[in-house]
Amino acid sequence: MDAQGHGQADDFDPADQWVFDPNTGSYELRLNPAGDSADITPEERPAPRSRSRRRAEPEPPPATPSRGRRRAAGKPEKPTGPTSRRKPKPKKSKAKKVLYWTSGTLAFILVGGSVAAYLVYQHLNNNIKKVDVGENNAAVSDGPMNILVIGTDKRDGKGNEGYGDAGSVGHADTTLLFHVSKDRTNATALSIPRDMITDIPDCPTKQKDGETKVIPGQQSVRFNTSLGQEERDPGCTWRTVEKLTGLQIDHFLMADFNAVKTLSSAVGGVEVCLGKDIDDPKSHLKLSKGRHTVEGEQALAFVRTRHSVGFESDLDRIKLQQQFLSSMMRKMKSSGTLTSPSKMWDLANSATKALTVDTGIGTVNKLKDLALNLSKVDLKNVTFVTVPVVDNTDGATVKLNEAKAEPLFAMVRQDVSLTEVKKKEKADKAKEAAKLKGPRAEPANVRVKVLNGSGKIGAAQETVDWMQNTEGMLRTSNGGNASADLKKTTLEYAPNQADQARRLADSMGLPASALKEGTKDAAPMAEMTLTLGADFKGAGTPITAPAKAPKDIQRVEADDKSVCAK
Repeated sequence: MDAQGHGQADDFDPADQWVFDPNTGSYELRLNPAGDSADITPEERPAPRSRSRRRAEPEPPPATPSRGRRRAAGKPEKPTGPTSRRKPKPKKSKAKKVLYWTSGTLAFILVGGSVAAYLVYQHLNNNIKKVDVGENNAAVSDGPMNILVIGTDKRDGKGNEGYGDAGSVGHADTTLLFHVSKDRTNATALSIPRDMITDIPDCPTKQKDGETKVIPGQQSVRFNTSLGQEERDPGCTWRTVEKLTGLQIDHFLMADFNAVKTLSSAVGGVEVCLGKDIDDPKSHLKLSKGRHTVEGEQALAFVRTRHSVGFESDLDRIKLQQQFLSSMMRKMKSSGTLTSPSKMWDLANSATKALTVDTGIGTVNKLKDLALNLSKVDLKNVTFVTVPVVDNTDGATVKLNEAKAEPLFAMVRQDVSLTEVKKKEKADKAKEAAKLKGPRAEPANVRVKVLNGSGKIGAAQETVDWMQNTEGMLRTSNGGNASADLKKTTLEYAPNQADQARRLADSMGLPASALKEGTKDAAPMAEMTLTLGADFKGAGTPITAPAKAPKDIQRVEADDKSVCAK
């Protein structure tokens, strides 16, 4: 940054540009710390100094008071010279100042460079790298948000030399899908194993000449090949995760090895815990049993090690990464990092240099908006969970454990928290739950017409076949396509069909909110109407998400300080 000819270019400290403003209780950027008139208020402007080369001017004679404005006898004369007409505002308390700075600390960790939310400072835009993935979503939405965080093992770039295979194009080495609830009370971070076998869909990518090239998809390959291989960009990982989870992604953020080093140092180190001594020659991590504060190269070694913990797999490394990120969040929340202008500068500069994002959040201002929105989430309601997998037959890869993964994905899709967060008023819950209380009709007595509003071809007939052949509901029929596609599946029934509705809800896993009871009784042989919505995933797959996550899945609560790697 240039010192604008004030003689400070060689030893200029960017932190000196930050001046405390008592009107807002925060630091403000002054681009000309030497005293540019555009950045200094009249009250702050110092009196001009005389210059030896300028000829002295004669002092003007004292002004004669005009008639009618003479000083009243006995009253002291007011001092001459410019005075401020503004009344000084009371300064905010120290606690309020700290609150102002720390309100976005969680968001900083979640989006890497979001500390720039407090440094609305166009200089940092030049640090941010962008990739056009064919989506240009608004920085913030009113509903739930899904942010894809990618850690790449790409070896080029300053600070990344010497790791792994020289010249590697990089992979999706560490991938988290961060889901933030609609009401911003909670968040769930899904860690996706890099060695999980999955399908990669066709991927349109923007070329340097502006043309779009479609990279063919692949079936049954490692997840980490969704980035870098065959010229795939982060948009390919984006589409792969959407296909895997059924969630719509809003934004992505990608960082390299250097990000871990620079950010861990910028916050003054991150505390980690080991349940045993570790000496890993491959990651170069050598630490004794117990708690340590790591930063820089040592922090990177910690999140990369796997040969000295657990079963020496990538799944064990994911546990270390979740511990590290959780601890870093807590450090940001508890420390005075964001009250220091110099530390803020280090964080902002480091984060934005290490960050690649989609065009929807490709400026400091857009990152600021995203950061402030995400900062509403309380750490105690942030859960890291690893996508459930089982070992593959080759011993080197894993495959999705669909029995556990699908209920987990369903919870996230339907915005169900993995932490105990109050989602609705008790009265509303009781009213909805009452619909499912009462007797159930025998399957053979359930009469229902199925309409397809899911957008999936053949969904109605698939459901009718399943009802008749698996559930014993022989009096069911295919009503064809609905008049319009629906987001959620609904079941319309009459009061005298409530027992049939409950039986069908049990079979299909319908939530109480899907049941729409009419006001008049139906004829004895009348059918109920089931309209499949976009939440229909297949016959036999429950529509509603479970209230609790499947048992025995690997998870870490962000505010849990007792986690210790073994």
